[in-house]
Amino acid sequence: MFNAKLMASIAVLMMASMPVSANWEALPDVAPAPADNPTTEAKVELGKMLYMDPRFSSTGTVSCNSCHNVMEGGEDSRTFSMGVHGKTGGRNAPTVWNSAFHSVQFWDGRADLLEDQAKGPVTNPVEMGVSEIEQAMDKVRAIPGYKPYFYKAFGKDAMTVDNAAKAVAAFERTLITPNSPYDKYVKGDKKAMTAQQVRGMETFAAVGCTSCHSGAAFNGPKMPFGQGFYSKFPTFADNEYDKKYDLSADKGREEATGKAADAHMFRVATLRNITDTAPYFHNGSVNDLSVAVALMAKTQLNKDLSDAEVNDIVAFLSALTGEYPEITMPRLPATSGFSLVADK
Repeated sequence: MFNAKLMASIAVLMMASMPVSANWEALPDVAPAPADNPTTEAKVELGKMLYMDPRFSSTGTVSCNSCHNVMEGGEDSRTFSMGVHGKTGGRNAPTVWNSAFHSVQFWDGRADLLEDQAKGPVTNPVEMGVSEIEQAMDKVRAIPGYKPYFYKAFGKDAMTVDNAAKAVAAFERTLITPNSPYDKYVKGDKKAMTAQQVRGMETFAAVGCTSCHSGAAFNGPKMPFGQGFYSKFPTFADNEYDKKYDLSADKGREEATGKAADAHMFRVATLRNITDTAPYFHNGSVNDLSVAVALMAKTQLNKDLSDAEVNDIVAFLSALTGEYPEITMPRLPATSGFSLVADK
């Protein structure tokens, strides 16, 4: 009898010390890759070079890294990124860190895979501004120094648009930030997070944030490649936040599909490294993470959080910042005796 009571007491104490029920997952050390593009060192090396090279844009000034800077939070800290000729788009650039764990790519999910996403900005008139993607690839082919890297990664006659996109995607799948305090905590190190962070973790689940921000990347459950996980934003629009930050102006996925049912549907964003990726939301309208937390509670769950609840959740979110791998800038193949960019 004594042992039974003792065990029951221990169980109660253990339950009291654990966050409320949620499927807490640590971030994997390796990102999944599609069957037709397994990650190799040769692809990653080539992809990193292409990712950093601005010469394929129409002005020779914009690379993937211009808007998704891996030397910081994986974006550019701007409300809207600046492309060729100083043009800006209408959506905030999401972080590239841990993007390999997204169910689909872009805010509206118009690209299934990183390979598809890599091609999009090249011909976007606001981003890289090239008329046709083969024109950009012709610039790659014109640089003799790229040929051996393509050959090593893909074999003979490998300098194609598809292979360039596969290489960039392979590089992006290495951009993972594991071993955050949260990851260590869920793996068993109960000293990895502070008492406030643990309290914020409990509040995060109790309030209902995990209904969307679940899974290892806090961007929803693991989905098959190309099957997106979306949420309506804002769900509750009759409030001060929607009006102040103009949240409903963007129709989201409807702009990609043309379907009214997709109005205001957005791919659920990752919360990993969120302390490093302001400004927030698809329109980059909020700079303060505390405001973003209160806004989400009201617009998505119709709940008003206390200052203490907001502060605890923000503390928990800070525990999602992981270890950034060291990134060294690649030496790009030079052009000798000619220029790829014609002044206009």
